[in-house]
This record gives sequence, structure tokens and C-alpha cells, in this order.
Amino acid sequence: MMKQFTRRSSVYDCSIVHLDQVHDRAGNITALENNKSIPFEIRRVYYLYDVPGGEERGGHAHYDLQQFVVAVSGAFDVLLDDGTNKKIVHLDRPFIGLHITTGIWRELLNFSSGSVCLVLASQRYQEHDYVRSYEEFKEASRCSNSLNR
Repeated sequence: MMKQFTRRSSVYDCSIVHLDQVHDRAGNITALENNKSIPFEIRRVYYLYDVPGGEERGGHAHYDLQQFVVAVSGAFDVLLDDGTNKKIVHLDRPFIGLHITTGIWRELLNFSSGSVCLVLASQRYQEHDYVRSYEEFKEASRCSNSLNR
């Protein structure tokens, strides 16, 4: 039996979040807090950097995990795909984040030189939570859609 997503999501469930900023002449600060600015309990933090121009990252979905993505430096695009709809979100400000819900295929594209992508995750790394094949993702999406009707 095909594993299914814990929650059936649409690309329209993924949201841009404007994070609070504290401005100071010596520099600005943005704080990230569990279940406040971040809509889940953070279990893992990692960041991508030194991504060569033209390279892509991501190319997977998660059965259970949610992510919050911030371009803390530079810029990149995030392609979101729910199996039916696709949407591209451009991130280029350290005070704007993207909440990616469960069951969404994501690809990170068009990294600018020197960009840093911060990712906050709702779970620790678990390989069995990854959907790394797009065909498997499409099949899991179809199964989830038929159960949610």
C-alpha cells in the first residue's frame, strides 16, 4: 500500500510570513520563535550556502514534515508543487519567510551569488519521511486526493 501524506495540502496553503524586525542604526534584528513567528515547534535547523550558480536544491517532498525557509542573504526561488498546481515564490529578504506545509514538492532554484538559505524544520532528519521520486510524489498525491473527497 502506498504511503500517504499526513495532511493533504495545496500550494495555496503555503504562505509568505513577514517576520518582525527591530531596527537600529547599528543594524537590524529578526527573532524566530516556536509557535509564534514560526507556525510549528522547531526540531531542526540547517542552512544552505556556497550553492554554485545554476544548481538546484530540494527536489523532494515530505510525508509529515513542515519547513520554514528564509533567504537570510541573497536570493533564490522556491518552486512549490502539490501534484496539481505549481507556484514559484521568490525570496530575497531576511525578514520574509515561506511556510511549506506537508505533502508539497519543493525545488530551490536560481540562487544568487553568496546567498544563504535558512531552513527550520518541524522534525529531526528522518529519511523515511522524504519522497525523493517525483513519480512517487504524484502517486501519493493522487492517493491522498482520493481519500480526502
